Order: sequence, then C-alpha cells, then structure tokens
Amino acid sequence: MPTFGRSFLSHWWLDPAITYLNHGTVGATPRAVLEAQHAWQRRIEAQPAAFLFRQLMRLTPDDAAAPRPLLRQAADSVGAFIGAPGDDLVFVDNASTGVNAVLRSIALRPGDEIVVLDQAYGAVIKAAEFVARGVGAKVVVAATPFPVQGDPTEAYADAVERALTPRTRLAILDHISSHTALTLPVAAMTARCRARGVPVLIDGAHAPGAIDLDVAAFGADWYVGNLHKWAFAPRACGFLWVASTQRAATHPPTISWGLDVGLTQEFDWTGTRDPSPMLCAPDGIAFMRDVLGLDAMRAWNHDLVWRMAHELSARWGQPFTTLESMVGCMASVALPERIDQLGEAAAPALKDWLFHERRIEAQVLAIDGHVCVRLAAQVYNDESDYERLADAVDEWPA
Repeated sequence: MPTFGRSFLSHWWLDPAITYLNHGTVGATPRAVLEAQHAWQRRIEAQPAAFLFRQLMRLTPDDAAAPRPLLRQAADSVGAFIGAPGDDLVFVDNASTGVNAVLRSIALRPGDEIVVLDQAYGAVIKAAEFVARGVGAKVVVAATPFPVQGDPTEAYADAVERALTPRTRLAILDHISSHTALTLPVAAMTARCRARGVPVLIDGAHAPGAIDLDVAAFGADWYVGNLHKWAFAPRACGFLWVASTQRAATHPPTISWGLDVGLTQEFDWTGTRDPSPMLCAPDGIAFMRDVLGLDAMRAWNHDLVWRMAHELSARWGQPFTTLESMVGCMASVALPERIDQLGEAAAPALKDWLFHERRIEAQVLAIDGHVCVRLAAQVYNDESDYERLADAVDEWPA
C-alpha cells in the first residue's frame, strides 16, 4: 500500500495549520480538479450562449448524427464509475436536491406513509415531512440497531420491514449513514420493500468514491449520491440514478424547458447555472484512479479510520463494537464519559472549541443521546491527526 499522509496535503488547498478530519461533510476538491474547473469556466465565458445551448445540453431528443452533449459525456464517465449507463443518471447539485426531486415526483394521498430510517440525514427527514404534510401524509421512522448485535443484514432488513404498512408509498434507505457512519445493507433492505411493492430511494450521499458502487444491482427505484464529497468533484455536484420504470414520472424540483421531453433533458436544463462542477466529475474520478490509485486510496482510508477508531475508543474507555464490514472511511466513536455526561449540548460546544482553540475541524454530534466524534479519513490524514484530536479532547475544560 502506498504511504499517504500529511505530505499529500500539497494536492489540496487545505490550510496545513488546520487538522482537517471532516472530509465527509462537504468534501475538499483537489487542486488539479479545480484547475480543470477553471479551464471549463474560461471556455464557457468565451461564448456563453453557444456553449450552454449548443454544446452543453440539448432540449430535444438526441440526433444520432449530432455530437453527444458535453453534460451527457460527463454522465457517461460517472455512469461507468457507478455501474450504470450515462443516460440512466442525471446531475443534481447535491444529494438533497435529488431526494427532493423524488419526493416531489411521487403521488401521495392523505394517510399515505413515507418510511425513513432513524439514522437518516436530518435534511432528508425534513424534506419528507414537508412533502408529506402538504397532502396529509406522514413520515414513519424505522428504528434500526446501533450498535449492531448479530447479523446486520437481517437486523436492518427486519427493522425496515416492521415499519412497512399497506399505506407505505416510499422507503428512503441510507447507504452510509451520515451520523453513525455505518455502511448499511441496502440490498437486503430494498429486497424487503420490493417484496411488499414499496418503491425505494437509496440515499448514497457518502458512498461514491468511498466504496465500490454498482447502483443498479441494489434493486432500488432511485439512487442519489454526492460526487463532491469522496469523489473529488467541485461543489456542487451530485447525481440521481433512476430505474427505467420510474423515468417518466421523475421530474426535477425546478421545472423548465425540458418538461415532458425526457428525463435527461428535464434535468440537464433547469435554468441558467454554472455547469462546471458536473463537467469536472470525470476529473475527480481520474484523480482517484491516476494520481492516488483507487484501491490504494480506499485501503488507506479504511485501514486508518478502522485503527484510529479502536485506538481512540480504548483511550477514552468506550467500547467500539462496529463490524469492520460496516466501516468505509468514516467511523463514529463515543467520547469520554465526562463529556457524555454533559448531554447533547456538549456536541456543538466541543466542536467549536476544537476549531477555535485547537484548529481542528472534526464532526462532533449526538447519537441516541450520546456525544460522539465522527472520524473521517482521507489520504492527506495520518495517525498524528487523530492523536492531536485525542489530546485536544482530553484537554477540553468543559
């Protein structure tokens, strides 16, 4: 395995004076990808109208003799990376935008139900609640195990199935939970939903780049993911994959000129915006493969966060029982008892203190009433970063 670590900070614009342990929140774009983005922006500005309306996208169905639109070419590269044809996916600004597109595309009636996991991202829950309350539907929260005892596949599939009723119209399932950082058995959970005739949206915000993906193999109706987190695209860049059975009914939250022309035409043009993050998605993928080495990057990130989760848990006297198969490149670890006893309010207080007083950017959050830190590992991190975090936590004068 290559030796990564802090020397690789030179590939980013990250401030070396800050210990950055929070790659998962908004990502960090490599210099090379930003340079590619600037090149696209200069090309756009040379002739904006011609670029946006003649090269970027096409509002009418593709003419076989015409060059493939640039946005569709970028989608082809992303599709190959996630296991799908390019025209099975569309670009969105972020995973939340993709989730909103699906929620606003389903036909809900009073009394209908949307199932979400208790590990779901807060913004996703709010979006589901907003759409549900507009028609008199409701959101049902499936209680999932954390930590997991026994076989996680059966435990999570059972948890989802218990939440399903004849009124369930959609299940939103997390692939990698934002706060627990667990990689969940989405294929098994999806199978239970499909057996009951329930459409499934998988929220894979943290998955692309972090783990290997074959989105069509999960059996879901929709899969949404961010490319500006672990796949190194510029912000804002995500994708929405749509199964063939759902394409006619799936629309973007912003309706524009592409309405009813087809899935790709609707999403490729939702009004004037900067398309350079989407056009740079292939550059982020190339950076992973050609500069870092995809397998080497994932192995480093996983090994580092797995070891540090155990070391910090032991140091703080807290059990870490998460199965290795459920850890990608993040892990949530319980903080020392003296901090946990302060309650959930300690999470934002410690997070701010770490940043302002120790120059450490780390995600501190409450999980089921316990204060935890979500460790994230990227190739610019090494053991010294986590030692600095542990020392600072022990020094916090709470």
